Amino acid sequence: MIQNSVPCQVSKDAIRFNRALSIAPMLDWTDRHYRYFMRKITRHTLLYTEMVTTGAILFGKGDYLGFNQEEHPVALQLGGSDPADMAECARRAEQRGYDEVNINVGCPSDRVQNGRFGACLMAEPDTVAACVTAMQKAIDIPVTVKCRIGIDDMDEYTHLDDFIRRVADAGCDTFIIHARKAWLQGLSPKENREIPPLMYDRVHLLKQHFPHLHLSINGGIKTLLDAQLHLQYLDGVMIGREAYANPYMFAESDRLLFADQHDILSREDIVRAMVPYVNEQVSKGARVWHIARHMLGLFQGQPGGRIWRRFLSENGSQAVDGQLLLQALACRQESLEKSRHTEVG
Repeated sequence: MIQNSVPCQVSKDAIRFNRALSIAPMLDWTDRHYRYFMRKITRHTLLYTEMVTTGAILFGKGDYLGFNQEEHPVALQLGGSDPADMAECARRAEQRGYDEVNINVGCPSDRVQNGRFGACLMAEPDTVAACVTAMQKAIDIPVTVKCRIGIDDMDEYTHLDDFIRRVADAGCDTFIIHARKAWLQGLSPKENREIPPLMYDRVHLLKQHFPHLHLSINGGIKTLLDAQLHLQYLDGVMIGREAYANPYMFAESDRLLFADQHDILSREDIVRAMVPYVNEQVSKGARVWHIARHMLGLFQGQPGGRIWRRFLSENGSQAVDGQLLLQALACRQESLEKSRHTEVG
């Protein structure tokens, strides 16, 4: 890590809520049910939607902008490259109550590239800048950008510096940077999350060169301690896969990073608190499993965690209401009591 980082100098407009910690947008994972669940664990961590394309919002038949009011602060991640379409979708997002609209300049999948958005736009900073300008004219909430440190052979620091500078000149003052480059050909999205090496120092250096920008780092960060270390040099930390696999790691985040000393719910209390939500959503047509699947990792690393996951997985698709969660909790408790009885005997 760089030891002589310049102190953060962030404009007031860059932060309307605390961005110290956020959970990454993850396709098929960070839907509205997951986000509601996470709000039972952390009040302040900024939550992001899955990436939603402009085409889906403008021409799709479903409601791609729906969310629960309990999710605030919540940001929409938007995929697209046409400034007019991006502006219109941003306007609709603001009308629906989102706190931020984020432009996806980091996803490397073939489908995203074919739609001319995601990481391939790192080669088109003027396009991203035009989108920022159009969106900021249309809305008053923040417009932010999530990108990589580079793509393909455009992976020198100078390329990243140029991209950030040109997009910032258009008015964007908040960036979330995945500290890996992306190979647009030859690697799958999963491989692009694992094979290109993490280069945290490059993001730290970027903060030295752009102290007036709000910069968050993403990639390979798995603990709140890791987050605290990065926050010595940067303005924010975004956690991805670990936030899904081990959601309860965020239980201490409000105290450690947001100075909020509210009582922390136990894992068991969180399960009970989710039951009314499950029942409400089922009454609106949702399936129990679509909610319960996001809770599989709640007891990660805890005794009985495997029992909890197995019960939900084996019974979730047939469940009709929130009793599934209470039954899984009881099954786990019964297993723990049997284990204690065996140990005593």
